[in-house]
Amino acid sequence: MDKLTPDRRSKNMRQIRGKNTAPELAVRRLCREIGFSGYRIHRKDLPGKPDLAWIGRKLAIFVHGCFWHGHHCAEGIRKPKSNRDYWIPKIARNQQRDAENIASLRAENWGVVVVWECELSEKERLTKKLQRFLSFQKINLNAEQ
Repeated sequence: MDKLTPDRRSKNMRQIRGKNTAPELAVRRLCREIGFSGYRIHRKDLPGKPDLAWIGRKLAIFVHGCFWHGHHCAEGIRKPKSNRDYWIPKIARNQQRDAENIASLRAENWGVVVVWECELSEKERLTKKLQRFLSFQKINLNAEQ
């Protein structure tokens, strides 16, 4: 049973943003700190509108909330207690859409990485992950040798 009244729960849910979330802003800040600025945000012309994209380098980062995108961490595996008939299929659709968007980007030869909200608690580990990903030099497999 939900501890909040339906009105209060509705108000809480309306306040959750889809863009420029705290985790997303933290990842942007971290990318700048490690020397990788020049990204574009929420490019509508790319599948899934990546949270950060380096267009010339064909690199994209998605920042996902663990609950909303069904991560396998403690927060992500937690199931909603109310309105389950709505939320469980919605999270499953989010996961399916995420997989399709990532596959579409990779089919266009983009490098893609997902940063999960829970990873923000381990800044050093996340920094290494982002440095490895962003330092990756794309090899053009179609180029004549």
